Amino acid sequence: QVQLVESGGGLVQPGGSLRLSCAASGRIFSASAMGWYRQAPGKERELVAVMSSGGSTNYADSVKGRFTISRDNAKTTVYLQMNSLKPEDTAVYYCHMGGSGVDYWGKGTLVTVSS
Repeated sequence: QVQLVESGGGLVQPGGSLRLSCAASGRIFSASAMGWYRQAPGKERELVAVMSSGGSTNYADSVKGRFTISRDNAKTTVYLQMNSLKPEDTAVYYCHMGGSGVDYWGKGTLVTVSS
């Protein structure tokens, strides 16, 4: 059984930065794709960024150049560095582990961008 625990959310002013972390239990972290999704109030959950087990990345157009996903396989942790935050980045951010037969979600961490 895999557990994903996000941390690092909070209130930040526009233009500020936050770093989210997602700590994973289990033995399949290094073999799995890890991603961050977000869901704003009244909207559907959307992909923010994903990193494959091999290190390739994909980002939503809305965050390219501002957000960076990274992973530390030794710590079984994935990170999302968020810079130049905008009010429209306000959402609950969810960590996801995916792959063949793998589909796990964290409970989410709230990011609020407001002055």
